[in-house]
Amino acid sequence: MRTDYFNDAEAPAANSLKVAVSAFVRDAKGRILMIHRTDNDKYSIPGGGMEVGETVADAVVREVTEETGILVRPTALLGVFSNPHHVVAYDDGEVRQEFSICFKADPIGGSPRPSSESKAVRWVAPDELPSLDIHPSIRERIQRGLQPGDEPYFT
Repeated sequence: MRTDYFNDAEAPAANSLKVAVSAFVRDAKGRILMIHRTDNDKYSIPGGGMEVGETVADAVVREVTEETGILVRPTALLGVFSNPHHVVAYDDGEVRQEFSICFKADPIGGSPRPSSESKAVRWVAPDELPSLDIHPSIRERIQRGLQPGDEPYFT
């Protein structure tokens, strides 16, 4: 299990930092690829930790495919999200500071299917987003992805 803390004075101090990737994926209808996470019961864009021996682009493709069944092609850097006031506490005592490189990506194959990390996978229209339980840090990535322009965001 994990517990996300965001701008919370009661949050534990971070004791680790790991490179993570995430993907803002839209289909031809403008819907966003979302997962319903198993570890915190929130909706999210797909993503996860980078592994030794892979590029960030490889990591994005692997994570999206593992979590959703959708094969993607990264197309642009959406931003680098490294807010030290967002930490994630795990049951084993690790408290990780947010550090995620988020990409825009196009779907190029596959079929939506859940995984051990996602109890549901769905394409979500932007007007449906307010009804979903989405962590503020993920909501920020989605909002930035919906904005026009190509300038990458970073904290």
